[in-house]
Amino acid sequence: QVQVLESGGGLVQAGGSLRLSCAASGSMFSINAMGWYRQAPGKQRELVAYSNSDGSTRYADSVKGRFTISRDDAKHAVYLQMNSLKSEDTAVYNCHGVVQVVPGVVRDYWGQGTQVTVSS
Repeated sequence: QVQVLESGGGLVQAGGSLRLSCAASGSMFSINAMGWYRQAPGKQRELVAYSNSDGSTRYADSVKGRFTISRDDAKHAVYLQMNSLKSEDTAVYNCHGVVQVVPGVVRDYWGQGTQVTVSS
């Protein structure tokens, strides 16, 4: 079984920074893509940042220039560096991974989520 676990959330003042970490564990052949979503109360889940299978990255317009996604495939990990945080960034952040469990078998997994709260 594959598990995905996030860490690094917390309370920070506006303008501050946080670094989220996500690691996949268990038996897997490779990770095709990993990224971050978030969901604020009363709002739909949205894509924040994603590292695609070809190495390219995508960001929500609202976080471009402030957030940076990176990955370490050897550690089955993905990170989200969040700078210049705004109150609008307050949400539960979930890590998502597209995993090749064994060659030819692809599954996606979600982490439990980590709370990010930005105070003004």
